[in-house]
Amino acid sequence: MSNTFDQPADRSTLYRYMGAHPVEGGVRFAVWAPNAQEVSVISDGNGWTHSRDWLTGSDSGVWSGVFAGVNPGTRYKFAIRARDGRIIEKADPFAFYSEVRPDTASIVWSLRDFEWHDESWIAQRDKTNWLDQPVSVYEVHPGSWRRPTDGRVFHNYREIARMLADYVKEVGYTHIQLMPVTEHPFDGSWGYQTTGYFAASSRFGTPHDFQYFVDHMHRNGIGVLLDWVPGHFPTDGHGLGCFDGTHLYEHEDPRKGFHPDWNTLIFNYGRREVSEFLLSSARFWCDVFHIDGLRVDAVASMLYLDYSRDSDQWVPNQYGGRENLEAIDFLRDFNTVLHQEFPGILTVAEESTAWPGVSRPVYTGGLGFTMKWDMGWMNDTLRFMQRDPVHRSWHLNDLTFRGVYAFSENFMLPLSHDEVVHGKKALLDQMPGDEWQKFANLRLLFGMQFANSGKKLQFMGAEIGQWTEWNHDAEVDWALREFETHEGVRRLICDLNRLYKSEKALYLTDHLSDGFRWIVGDDTTNCVLAFVRQTEDESEQLVVVANLTPTPRHDYRIGVPQAGYFKELINTDGEWYGGSGVGNQGGVDSTADSSHGYDQSVELQLPPLSVVVLKREPERPAAERKVSVTGVRTGGSKSPAPEPHSPGATDGSA
Repeated sequence: MSNTFDQPADRSTLYRYMGAHPVEGGVRFAVWAPNAQEVSVISDGNGWTHSRDWLTGSDSGVWSGVFAGVNPGTRYKFAIRARDGRIIEKADPFAFYSEVRPDTASIVWSLRDFEWHDESWIAQRDKTNWLDQPVSVYEVHPGSWRRPTDGRVFHNYREIARMLADYVKEVGYTHIQLMPVTEHPFDGSWGYQTTGYFAASSRFGTPHDFQYFVDHMHRNGIGVLLDWVPGHFPTDGHGLGCFDGTHLYEHEDPRKGFHPDWNTLIFNYGRREVSEFLLSSARFWCDVFHIDGLRVDAVASMLYLDYSRDSDQWVPNQYGGRENLEAIDFLRDFNTVLHQEFPGILTVAEESTAWPGVSRPVYTGGLGFTMKWDMGWMNDTLRFMQRDPVHRSWHLNDLTFRGVYAFSENFMLPLSHDEVVHGKKALLDQMPGDEWQKFANLRLLFGMQFANSGKKLQFMGAEIGQWTEWNHDAEVDWALREFETHEGVRRLICDLNRLYKSEKALYLTDHLSDGFRWIVGDDTTNCVLAFVRQTEDESEQLVVVANLTPTPRHDYRIGVPQAGYFKELINTDGEWYGGSGVGNQGGVDSTADSSHGYDQSVELQLPPLSVVVLKREPERPAAERKVSVTGVRTGGSKSPAPEPHSPGATDGSA
């Protein structure tokens, strides 16, 4: 593919000019330091002497110069003399490569000579509207997905690419989302305290290694999303803070420029050079590294001036309000630039409030994101699932309330790393009951996630039912796959992904109210929910039924939209997944008995703590087979069901 650095100039491409670029005769350096008295380059090439390789200033505040004897691989920093005479040594804000922490120097690197092989992927992506496509995301921390066994701390990007691509294809996710690989000094920040907005972390290899990683994913049909953090940056001395001796990138007033939650600094979005720095960073990852989209961290903290602040700790905007007007303009610019320049990419907001129009077009007053994480669904659903089933009937509104707002945004349903850290426990261990019920509840949770409207995101380790919280200093507990209970969860995720990708009713109308219809939403006696997922023209319809208690429900009748044979596509209680195998013998015929406002209905055997998905077929197959559309045996082999499956199971009815 043609090299991005040789393309005509576009907006927000500062990375083509700033930083360090190999040219004929040496390397050209450029840095923005408008309040500096003088700037020089200190490097391996000059013995780290600050009074040798001087840069020339300009009216724009950019200092630049070309020096011979400097090559790719040379370590360097900028030595900046501030107005008070101090000499400050700073890493290059536009560096493409950095030393491995704890060292902090930038490294000269050329990104021109990597040969890409993902033309087919990019061409197809450019034509894709992901809102009407299946999007199932596997969130990965590259430093702790797998760890080497040869004494090294981390695998190289290339090693991770080969292992991860094979695994993601096997389990069936459509995309991966990398927790921030932008360069960061502290492993324990998980990448969320960024110092290198144009550098892939050197922990895992060179920039070319990361280009290989993305290219390999694309050649295997897997999209790559990157977690990106424009909301704040750390105070490390080599970083952006007080860059030229003044508050250049951040606000001077700590009420606007200091983040109390994370002890970090907040970008001055109203300063054009700063917003262009960030916009160029966003564009850079899509342009130079072919990233398929950015998940923007902590958007709520950007939108509100009083975020996590007491009344005397923030400054109102010019109209006296709490909205950060400069950040709003920046986010709209961010989405406008990326969607114009890279059709088919995704921008996803982690936004935890009811801010209107996060995923609505900028031209209608929205922020312009493709999607928004549904933090309400995540919190309400986990709160419900953590309850003892005996109490769940009183709290069905935790699951049904989403209907009030479910289509106000283009939502993604996240079960992310944030839900399995800081003492919250792993998802499996958050579930109530004995061991059997914990696994059944986890399968129930995943079944509801995939059956509900919205794109999907799961954090690594959840798919095997990991018992322990995520630890960034260790790998996923892959040894658990030796146990059938854990491997059963993984089989379910494989089948849910395949079902999701094969049934248009589950993805085509994820963002449309026409794609969802309640059948049962208020059965507090049995603690059962049922709904229809359908295409907009109703040509394809699925019936989803969830039994939220450990007690099987025999001969449970629900109304269905049309007459026909309803095949059991998936049953989270299947023996193949570690369940009890209660089910409906592969499917049921509807009868002309009215129920729930429909003329037709079906009578079901509802397994304990389960989600069952049924699809109408014109007529019963000649030979009923206990095989799902995903090619895996479902749990429809036993009917009627036994009473509560495991010792200690209790009836969850009111």
